[in-house]
Amino acid sequence: MVQRTGKKLLDCVRGYVDDVPPMWIMRQAGRYLPEYREVRASTKGFLDLCYTPEKAIEVTLQPLRRFDLDAAILFSDILVIPDALGQNVRFEQGEGPVLEPIENAEDLAKLEVSKVLDHLNPVLETVKGLRSSLDENKTLIGFCGAPWTVATYMLGGRGSPDQAKARLFALAEPELFQQLMDMLVEASAEYLLAQFDAGADVVQIFESWALNLDEVNFQNFVVNPTVKLVEKIRAVRPDAPLIGFPRGAAAMVPGYIKATGVNAVGLDYAMPLEFAREHISPLATVQGNLDPLRLVSGGKQMLDRVDQILEAFEGRPHIFNLGHGIVPQTPIAHVEALVNHVKGR
Repeated sequence: MVQRTGKKLLDCVRGYVDDVPPMWIMRQAGRYLPEYREVRASTKGFLDLCYTPEKAIEVTLQPLRRFDLDAAILFSDILVIPDALGQNVRFEQGEGPVLEPIENAEDLAKLEVSKVLDHLNPVLETVKGLRSSLDENKTLIGFCGAPWTVATYMLGGRGSPDQAKARLFALAEPELFQQLMDMLVEASAEYLLAQFDAGADVVQIFESWALNLDEVNFQNFVVNPTVKLVEKIRAVRPDAPLIGFPRGAAAMVPGYIKATGVNAVGLDYAMPLEFAREHISPLATVQGNLDPLRLVSGGKQMLDRVDQILEAFEGRPHIFNLGHGIVPQTPIAHVEALVNHVKGR
């Protein structure tokens, strides 16, 4: 185990245990904060916010001014990768991301990995600015979407409940699908390495759509590309601290950890604590898994569940977090109560 850095969350990812677990909140910079909404209203659109370092730095830091969190996570989006590859990506108000879907070899041929880092230079400038702005004891988290999750949007054109279009494409056009996945692995590895170079302490790989896959497709669509991604990163940075978040993977999470070698794994809120303690916690640092709607409701039920989570992972490397992103209707007072309770105040 490497020496402690003084950054509690980074040290926890690497396996150290503290009496009070470090914490951050997925989507901690976002619409539940009035100051975020003010900055967002000053932009031409969501991608404009992601690509404007001054504003992206500001919204990244906003939650740390309000709450005693142990990490800042880069404000960006998983779909900057397809945007950088040359796919048409836009965000519609009230509808979310809309992409011009890839349907054939001609569409795939239009994508180009070589220009990804040039396109994403503003995001890397944000990382550099954050590194110089953060207190030395705060961890800076970078991230990307996992290849399969990003592919579901690139093939489907938007999010969907079951990723049917992407799953069908992968089964019907395996060679084209593999080309796309290899492209995403290459682009994502370069992007994450560049984030480390710019000052990120740890990166998270968001596999938001690991659910709805049988065990064979989970291995082929989720595990294998993530293994390749991790290998490319660690070929350059052997000790790179990585968090995987295969949301909805259920009993397949232990195999995911063993295959990929991630240091830490995010638990969604459907993951039973007993299963996680017995089968997941011995393999990696665990992160999660409070239901975001418990945070919306607040009060005793929230604090009781927080205590159950803390007790389940007591004495083990554990990052307190939600099991998915914080939602816009979350009362700020409930977030304050959550942070104070975890911190023992």
